[in-house]
Amino acid sequence: MKHKKIIFAGIMGLLLLAGCGTKGNGNSAANDSKELTVVATNSIIADMVKEVGKEEVSVHSIVPVGTDPHEYEPLPEDIKKASEADVVFYNGLNLETGNGWFDKLMETAKKKENEDYFAVSKEVAPIHLTGNSKQEDPHAWLDISNGISYVKQIQTVLSEKDPDNQASFKKNAEAYIKKLEALNTSAKEAFADIPSEKKLLVTSEGAFKYFSKAYDLTAAYIWEINTESQGTPDQMKQIVEKIRVSKVPSLFVETSVDKRSMERLSKEVDLPIYSELYTDSLAKKGEPGDSYYKMMKWNLDKIHEGLMK
Repeated sequence: MKHKKIIFAGIMGLLLLAGCGTKGNGNSAANDSKELTVVATNSIIADMVKEVGKEEVSVHSIVPVGTDPHEYEPLPEDIKKASEADVVFYNGLNLETGNGWFDKLMETAKKKENEDYFAVSKEVAPIHLTGNSKQEDPHAWLDISNGISYVKQIQTVLSEKDPDNQASFKKNAEAYIKKLEALNTSAKEAFADIPSEKKLLVTSEGAFKYFSKAYDLTAAYIWEINTESQGTPDQMKQIVEKIRVSKVPSLFVETSVDKRSMERLSKEVDLPIYSELYTDSLAKKGEPGDSYYKMMKWNLDKIHEGLMK
């Protein structure tokens, strides 16, 4: 990790002068393009921005599809894009703080908080980590009602940055929110049918607390948040005990984690891994889950099917 930090610092220094030559006031009028240039820290937020902004925005996702955003190392392109952006959206809630990459990036890009870069989770009521009550669980978007809050925040900021297209942003956001609300309502109705003794959602990372609270499940996991300590003997012992006192029929594994720990758990408790789930990233374009709506529908459908076995 140390050599990565040295490389990152070097890239920052080399591109600092280049960043000084770009517009940094967040005003789209200063941009030669008619589009509002937007940088999002991950693919989920980038997709939401596209839904609200449509053809009026150009969006770059810093963390690529399929990559863990907790511990990311920005590339030169990311630094250039961030420096030139009219607005930057990040999740917040302890997500981009892993090795301080986001703060360093914003400092180098000469961006100011709540002027140039904004947390989409601003209005979310956070759930805290059980292992560290001072740290917030970042995975708020896995509750669709929080996803809707993200969309509203994005609409507000885009409208402030580009008031000429305010009506368009409002129309797009309202249509998108209506679609998300319908999915959320149908999911709550569906999950009400699952017997209480089966309402244990077992995943590798503890990313589904917001999801479980929204859809009346109990979140269970091997480790709480992605770190270097994953799948330890003590973690495995605790999750095995939780599973054995329940009647949960299926396990699940996230697309963004090493699956070996869940495979070991599956053998230990003699339960199948029913499906992969999307957490920190969308799927690649053309695959199921390649948008926020599609990833949430996939998760909802697969979890419901697996727990009804």
